[in-house]
Amino acid sequence: MEWWKEGVFYQIYPRSFKDSNGDGIGDLNGISEKLDYFEYLGIDAIWICPFFKSPMVDFGYDISDYTSVDPIFGNIEDFKSLIDQAHRRNIKIIIDQVYNHTSDKHPWFVESRKSRNNPKSDWYIWRDPGPNGELPNNWVSLFSGQGEESVWTWDENRKQYYLHLFAKEQPDLNWRNEEVRKAIYDSMKFWLDMGVDGFRFDAASHFYKALDINAKKGPQIKKSLFQSSRDEYYWDPFTARPETLIEVENIIKFMNKYDNRASVGEISSDMGLCLYLLFTIQGRFNIAFNIDFLEKLSMNAKNIRSLVETLDAFFGNRAWPSYVTGNHDNRRILTRMIEGLHVNYEDKKRISKLFATLLLTLRGTPFIYYGEEIGMEDTYIPKDRVMDPWGKALWPKPGRDPARTPMQWDSSKYAGFSEVEPWLPVNDNKSFVNVKDEIKDEDSVLNFYKRLISERKNHDSLRNGTFEIIDLDDKVLAYKRNGEKPVVVIMNFSSESVMINWNGGKVILDNYAKPELPYLRSFEALLIEID
Repeated sequence: MEWWKEGVFYQIYPRSFKDSNGDGIGDLNGISEKLDYFEYLGIDAIWICPFFKSPMVDFGYDISDYTSVDPIFGNIEDFKSLIDQAHRRNIKIIIDQVYNHTSDKHPWFVESRKSRNNPKSDWYIWRDPGPNGELPNNWVSLFSGQGEESVWTWDENRKQYYLHLFAKEQPDLNWRNEEVRKAIYDSMKFWLDMGVDGFRFDAASHFYKALDINAKKGPQIKKSLFQSSRDEYYWDPFTARPETLIEVENIIKFMNKYDNRASVGEISSDMGLCLYLLFTIQGRFNIAFNIDFLEKLSMNAKNIRSLVETLDAFFGNRAWPSYVTGNHDNRRILTRMIEGLHVNYEDKKRISKLFATLLLTLRGTPFIYYGEEIGMEDTYIPKDRVMDPWGKALWPKPGRDPARTPMQWDSSKYAGFSEVEPWLPVNDNKSFVNVKDEIKDEDSVLNFYKRLISERKNHDSLRNGTFEIIDLDDKVLAYKRNGEKPVVVIMNFSSESVMINWNGGKVILDNYAKPELPYLRSFEALLIEID
């Protein structure tokens, strides 16, 4: 089976992982320093968010040079060293590619905006104003604040508007231009030749836009940054464009010239699973990052059962699913799941282990977001420390900074992340939620992740066996992974004990010290090996 199907991925937000040079910002050498940690956990592949040259308006997702490392993260030799060291440990490296848009400081855009007839004048999406000076259409930027800013920004040089689905400093590339496509493929070749094991393609469902359609904009939900508003929003006129799907197929043909490279697409639309499948059928992306699953998770076993049962049946043998409980654009899983609950620290640990069990035992590729494996929570960010452009636009509603705070390596002042004050505040719970202490604690969240990953590696059934729901109780999610050594997974998402009708098998992992079957205690998760 392909490595990206069986492997466990770990997402790194490089600014926040480990500072090696004392400037308060994480860097590539900091990641290299922690490769032993990934070996300890059993991680197979690391996905690194953008570290390319950038003005950092959107912290790397506004790239000004696709083939250069931003000095705050190091240099190209540091990255080559990281790849070499990781590969010696049999750890794969995949990197983010942001090809929907660039920075407005990218030389391509600097030239494009000079005039209407320069060599790169058509490298971005430019439109004239309407007859009465109106905007080209009424789409609203995803990075808009309360005022619902347009995706169109006026450029005085060209006397035209340029399109940006995100911040105005992130103009969208014109994928219909052949020279643009060649430049993008050249940048992919640069990194593939260097030895990267694959790409995660940011905003991949948005490459081509149906600009001839004047979409009617639905209401924009602003209850919170992370509440999905896609069902009522305006994305559909330019998502799932047939041109984009054809381009994805061309990208995969290009990547297939190299051995064993993985492709992960970030796909966003109210079409949810339908679009994930559409982008991952034969000849397209290997995996679609499962944002739909992430956003719909709750402490409700019936709802989660519906999610996973539907997803597994829908993908079937048509494509390979993925699972994710957190990322750099969403609140941390523990923070979201304990909202409204009265829980103590032991409960928090069990809930972290509960969702780790879910993530690492479903049929599909799991992605761990840095810090989840120690039970990190969102960190309060005061207004004067907000860095996220989305967070600034939506203040006082929280942006994405709370889930991007420094990795908590130990209980020291700056959590072992840096010797100086980091770019974002460190969570106060570093004194007891940190790698150093948890490595020594057999009952820690970290060591539970380590054991889970080990069981996954030891059981073919957990990596690629079939998935079968088991009916036990409405408060309980149970399923069987069939294979040479079948494993039954049983999880109680309730704060109450539940009696279940279960006998047989050997408990190989429990988030309590010792199982008490047929009773399932609050937030209990266990794995049972079947003879």
